[in-house]
Amino acid sequence: MRQYLNLCQRIIDQGVWIENSRTGKKCLTVINADQSYDVAHNRFPIITTRKSFWKAAIAELLGYLRGYDNAADFRALGTRSWDANANENEAWLNNPHRKGDDDMGRVYGVQGRSWQKPDGSTIDQLKKIIDNLSRGIDDRGEILSFYNPGEFDLGCLRPCMHTHTFSLLGDTLYLTSYQRSCDVPLGLNFNQIQVFTLLALVAQITGKNPGFAYHKTVNSHIYEDQLELMRTVQLQREPFDSPSLHINPEIKSLQDIESWVTLADFSVEAYEHHDPIAYPFSV
Repeated sequence: MRQYLNLCQRIIDQGVWIENSRTGKKCLTVINADQSYDVAHNRFPIITTRKSFWKAAIAELLGYLRGYDNAADFRALGTRSWDANANENEAWLNNPHRKGDDDMGRVYGVQGRSWQKPDGSTIDQLKKIIDNLSRGIDDRGEILSFYNPGEFDLGCLRPCMHTHTFSLLGDTLYLTSYQRSCDVPLGLNFNQIQVFTLLALVAQITGKNPGFAYHKTVNSHIYEDQLELMRTVQLQREPFDSPSLHINPEIKSLQDIESWVTLADFSVEAYEHHDPIAYPFSV
């Protein structure tokens, strides 16, 4: 929690105003931010200085792991996080590759589960990683990447959190996640939750002990219409202790995640928080 608040304060103190052409707004921006999460001791990195809706973040992660490409499928899991980008993004609405309502195109999990090869066949990056880690193998390339520049025009949004690298030392599994861009008031806690949960979940289904999850953000920013709420409300609140995440121990394989796992298989225990803050969202 302190890492998050320190980054927010750093952006306010050191940030540079940058015009964002996609949203038409200015962002107060810093470059290079590093956070780490203690998954081994289950210190769940959820924001406590405002209410954070952790279920939507985990539901979105499940959709990525299943390779979903439609906002309706994400809604069925329990999150509306893709509604706007699938149905309100003007550039995507005018894209000839869009298949209709709720279509997201070849983004995020599609790349992770079905990366297109030149010969028309596909690569399931995630399955390779799970298979290797389950056998105790780390080939120094246990990398899950959603970033495919050759297919940016086939999707509604370039990935922000774009690469996850798993590392195995003995029986302890680590994760390093890379993010090119982050809306800190709204998006970062979503991403923190997903990085933590991804390591916890993959460690569980591969039979490894989770270690630390490392989270690197390149461009961290606060939009101009979010700044006052951050400065005068959220940063004035005292954080509570970190809660813990419980994952159903019956989840034992990638096939389980693909077939029957729901939000009911996750719970957050001892989550104390301040009131919600209605930060503006920029599409």
